[in-house]
Amino acid sequence: MGLSVSTGQTVDLRVQPVDEVLDHVERSLQVRLLPDTVVRKRRSVGARTIRDTWVRIERRSLDKIPYQGWNGTESAARLEGVAQPEWHGCVVWRSTDEPTMWRADETGLLPGAPVGSAILSEAPDLADDWWETLNASLDALAAQGTGRIATPDTVTLTQALVTDSIRSVFSGNFDTTVERWVPAHADMNWANMTAPTFSLFDWKDWGNAPLGLDSSSLWASSLAVPALADRVRRERRSDFESRDGKLMTLFVCSKILGPYAHPEDPRLEPARHMTEQVIKELTSSQR
Repeated sequence: MGLSVSTGQTVDLRVQPVDEVLDHVERSLQVRLLPDTVVRKRRSVGARTIRDTWVRIERRSLDKIPYQGWNGTESAARLEGVAQPEWHGCVVWRSTDEPTMWRADETGLLPGAPVGSAILSEAPDLADDWWETLNASLDALAAQGTGRIATPDTVTLTQALVTDSIRSVFSGNFDTTVERWVPAHADMNWANMTAPTFSLFDWKDWGNAPLGLDSSSLWASSLAVPALADRVRRERRSDFESRDGKLMTLFVCSKILGPYAHPEDPRLEPARHMTEQVIKELTSSQR
């Protein structure tokens, strides 16, 4: 079953009828979704259930599903030492009338509200133990092993992508070859973490990535609040001081300073300043 959508038509689940999908999920997971808790986004729908769990439903076209599948939330359940909602189960099905698939994952409720939007404009009030749990979780994640490859924004992360992204925006006589690939969340921003109790959620993109991707991504989403960006760099100092961490700083900045940069983005100036410094460091280290 699936939504009646003609091939090629862009689907926005914020406006598209989803009653049929919600009914299918309720029958399959044998649970009732609470209508007044439904949150609709462009590609996903979420809702609380009567058994105090959360169900996230995502629609994805077949060409956006990598060879490793799209069971990120499920496979992340085996990770040890990472603060995240408990995974309970799922249902996956293919649409009969279009080249898309649907997936619904049921997890435990978040221990708090998201810290904020993906890019913050003011500093959140985060206790020291929050930062301690963040550090412990990211360190535990990077120390484990996986056959998955990170797919930020549904794009498989490769050495070629790293090189192309950096070279398309920055010049300089430095090598862009990544030395260490480690498990990463790959969508690390303030909308995917909770406070006052730290928990990291939305694991659909996780997998192996260059060391420092998560730290650099969180730093980039903090740049409009200089003190917060500085705190991220202090807390994740070892990542940022590594050669791969410097490359990941350029990688995330390429998205800020690239051809789609917004002239009023408050992150532009601090991103430019940091990239100049990082490029100097990378260039001098090769002499």
